[in-house]
Amino acid sequence: MKNIFLLCLLLAFGSITAQQVNWMTMEEALAAQKENPKKIFMDVYTTWCGPCKMLDKNTFSDKNVAEYLNKNYYPVKFNAEGNESITYQDFTYTNPNYQAERKGRNSQHLLAHALKVNAYPTVVFFRENGDLIQGVPGYRTPQQLEIFLKMIYNDDYMKLTTPEAWEEYQKNFKYTF
Repeated sequence: MKNIFLLCLLLAFGSITAQQVNWMTMEEALAAQKENPKKIFMDVYTTWCGPCKMLDKNTFSDKNVAEYLNKNYYPVKFNAEGNESITYQDFTYTNPNYQAERKGRNSQHLLAHALKVNAYPTVVFFRENGDLIQGVPGYRTPQQLEIFLKMIYNDDYMKLTTPEAWEEYQKNFKYTF
């Protein structure tokens, strides 16, 4: 009986202390930028994508990743095959070919197309004014994502103009996640 109580207590404590990413919509993030400018981090996913689910389970559930995203970015979750309407840079993006009854893959949202997303998952970074910085395709572990999160946040990407500069940056990067 004591062991069951202790197990329940540990599970409850673990769920209370677990850090979660405070996901927003793109519209919410753009509105928040007007009040308090911060970069936007967008997770572009689809419902059928296995690596997207792994990113949620293994990377975005990591305490260090969640804490860093919540503190330094407006984190956005965006279904690249969803049907929401998003106004970005004076244009309203939709998914006119979306079929609600369709199982699995659906048509690509026009915002995902405009962002040149052609692989899932892709994380996309935006400046404090909402301008696009860059998308980074593929699954990343917390440690693999850390370099991008910090490089973009600190504007170090602006100095990395050659493959050699990127290689040097990676070599000297101090991982903390």
